[in-house]
Amino acid sequence: MVMNLANKKILVTGGKGFLGQWVIKELIKEGARDIIIPSSDMCDLRDNISCFRAMEKTDLCVHLAARVGGIGLNNAKPADLFFDNISMGVNIIHMAQVMGLEKILVVGTICAYPKFTPVPFKEEDLWNGYPEETNAPYGVAKKSLLVYLQACRKQYGLNGIFLLPVNLYGPGDDFNPESSHVIPALIKKVYEAREANEDHVDVWGTGKATREFLYVEDCAEGIVKALISYDKQDPINLGKGFEISIKDLVDKIVSLMGFKGEVVWDTSKPDGQPRRMLDTSKAEKEFGFKAKTSFDDGLLNTIRWYEDERKNCDCPRRPFNQS
Repeated sequence: MVMNLANKKILVTGGKGFLGQWVIKELIKEGARDIIIPSSDMCDLRDNISCFRAMEKTDLCVHLAARVGGIGLNNAKPADLFFDNISMGVNIIHMAQVMGLEKILVVGTICAYPKFTPVPFKEEDLWNGYPEETNAPYGVAKKSLLVYLQACRKQYGLNGIFLLPVNLYGPGDDFNPESSHVIPALIKKVYEAREANEDHVDVWGTGKATREFLYVEDCAEGIVKALISYDKQDPINLGKGFEISIKDLVDKIVSLMGFKGEVVWDTSKPDGQPRRMLDTSKAEKEFGFKAKTSFDDGLLNTIRWYEDERKNCDCPRRPFNQS
């Protein structure tokens, strides 16, 4: 059943964040008129009362808020990442059930998949092993929310759906070195090395690990398509359906940014999960989502956005938390 968003009151947690801003644009494009965006300084989603107030008289909820980061943050603060993400998610789902929301959409993470998942990752493989150790606390916390959603559907009839997006990138990404993911981290490193006329740039790992990336605007489109027309309990992948090694990714960024120095690989640092690529066929089958943006176009858009930001303000954007 296709839902009309025009007469729905929609709560979007994390609506001011990287992905959230694009989801808001997509909701408006699809006719949404009444969107609530709680800010983290006014609403702590780890607190039940805050969740209750944010969700009062709400029809739909899109739960994007998360505490996220790259390998560095996952190594440094695994307990915080587990606690914050599971607390926010459980509270939001609980309140959706108690308050009788029509539907809740929860965004999970590719980090929930087992470390050695066969490529391409199929949704049926989600429980076939433990996640890669460096991001397991975050991945398990997110995966636990799927269990709670399915339990609430069975016991209370809550219409809760769960999406598994691959690594996102695009304009507006988090470029803070303490919390950024691989693409913004690399763009920032190469930019600063280029501007300082350095002869090399240091990169973590061996470069052998592979990743798949989804342009943030495409991801937002997939989320809203699912909100409108997907009502099943089974998790669904959101991705582009391609794979690139970190070495090839670095080479692309170096070339696009015109950096002439050497790339030095710090093999004492972890690679993370060996391979990542999603089977995206279910998203296309269930709600007609197929990513449109080519990786080269999306990467160039992201680089140009970052370079413009640095020219206009000699500092990266604020890191995203939950707001």
